[in-house]
Formats: sequence, C-alpha cells, structure tokens
Amino acid sequence: MKALRTPEARFTRLLDYPFAPHYAKVNDGLRMHYLDEGPPEADPILMLHGEPTWSYLYRHMIPVCAAAGHRVIAPDLIGFGKSDKPAAIADYSYQTHLDWLLSLLDQLQLTRITLVCQDWGSLLGLRLAGEHPERFRAIVVGNGMLPTGDEKVPAAFHWWKRFALYSPVFPIARIVDAGSFRSLSRDERRAYDAPFPGRQYKAGTRAFPKLVPVTPDNPASEANRRAWEVLKQWQKPLLTTFSNGDPITRGGDKYLQARIPGAEGQPHVTLTGGHFLQEDSPVAFAQAINALQSRL
Repeated sequence: MKALRTPEARFTRLLDYPFAPHYAKVNDGLRMHYLDEGPPEADPILMLHGEPTWSYLYRHMIPVCAAAGHRVIAPDLIGFGKSDKPAAIADYSYQTHLDWLLSLLDQLQLTRITLVCQDWGSLLGLRLAGEHPERFRAIVVGNGMLPTGDEKVPAAFHWWKRFALYSPVFPIARIVDAGSFRSLSRDERRAYDAPFPGRQYKAGTRAFPKLVPVTPDNPASEANRRAWEVLKQWQKPLLTTFSNGDPITRGGDKYLQARIPGAEGQPHVTLTGGHFLQEDSPVAFAQAINALQSRL
C-alpha cells in the first residue's frame, strides 16, 4: 500500500487551530493524527468528522467542551487531515476505517466514551458503539445515520456519489462551503484544503461515498444490521442534534429517536445549519453536548 503524508508546512498558522498534535501508529503501519484536549483524567468525548473534513471541523467546539472539564479526542480519519493517506481508492473500505479507528481507541484505552458524530463519523461511530457497547456511555448524533442498504437513499446522495468518483476536480474547501449556511473565510478555506496539496492525496475523500451501504447486499450491510440490533436495545442516552438544512440526512433524527430506547426523554434539538452544522452552530452544538454530560 502506497501512503502519502501531507507536508507539515501545509498546516502552519491555521486560523483558530492552536491545538497540539498527537499521533498513533495504527493498522497497516499508518500514522493517525488526533487532538487530545482538556483534563486527561476526565471521561472522553470522541468527536468524529466525516467527508471531506478533518478535525478542523470541530475547532470551535473543542474549547467549549474542554473548558467545561471534559477530555476531547478528535482524530483525523486515515486519508484526512494530518493522518496518512493511502493513495488508491481501493485501499479504503468500511472495515479498514473501523479497524484503524478501533486501533486508536485501544491504544488510548478509551472507555466511558461519549460519542459525537456526523456524516461518516456516524457510520463509523454508531457501528463501533453497536459492536463495543461497553466502551460507550452516551451518543450524540448530528446529521448522521447507520445505513444498512434496506432504506431508500435520497437522490442527492446518488448525485454526490457520482461527483466524488468521477468529477475531474474535487474542491474540498468549496464542498464544505457549499454544505454550510455561512460562507467560509479565505483562511478557513485554506485550512480545509491544507491536507490535500494535490489530487493524489484525495483518494480517501473520493472513496467514502461508494462505501456507504445503499443496497441490501453491500459488504457492510449485514454487520450494520447486527449493530442495529444492539442499538435497538440501547438504554444509555442518545441525543440528536440535527440541523434544519441538510438535504441528505433530513428526517434522520426522527428515525433514530423512534428506534433507539435511549433517545426517549432526551432534550433533542434542531440546530440552524447545513450539512456541516459544526460550522454553522458550533457553540450551540457544544453546549448541547455539555448539558448531556452534566446529566450523566
């Protein structure tokens, strides 16, 4: 497997990203970057990003949660951010992403985790919670789902999948900007583009849409169904914090609330924002997480 590593110079003086880097060697000898902020003895909040973002997405939320006394772990998935980037789309699978992420959790010995997930962070995080429920004590989902291929997929997703695989250009910062209500500044766009100095670095970002189970016979479908059997019995808190302007995950909050027992009685919120609600309502999102933590 050929893997690329973004030059560190690409990450100098990024706006609102003062965090110290941490690294772990995960499966396949790949280096995974993660942030680790707040009191190290506190129970961890695990913030998982999706496509095509990286831990920069949580830059305004991490300080709010850390200041409230919580430890925040925010990894860059393999293929994203400061983490190593296998160069071929075929190098990525749903299972390899799970294995890479679980390797990090094992090395950090994380338990009593509050999962915060969005987009592909939800596909990975909810699956991990279903397979390792003993490690998690609460879940917060914003604009995310655990698909099995048994449900109808929005037309917008099929368009996105074709674009990711076949478009001659894949403009990372413009994609994040288009998926947010507010317009990103020039410095913010530079930060989102920083991990990807050339098209050969973008295989991971292009691979994700084709890995989503959209048919019942997808290689990940059966494992996701098994995870759902656990989630359907999940009594620990599950809070939804979906936004009001995401065409792909709209209605997913009601789907989760109706099927996961731990969602009953939770103060679910609808935040203002597009797909990347961390850009549009970061403080309200973080405060919802803090409020949940205070009830645990």
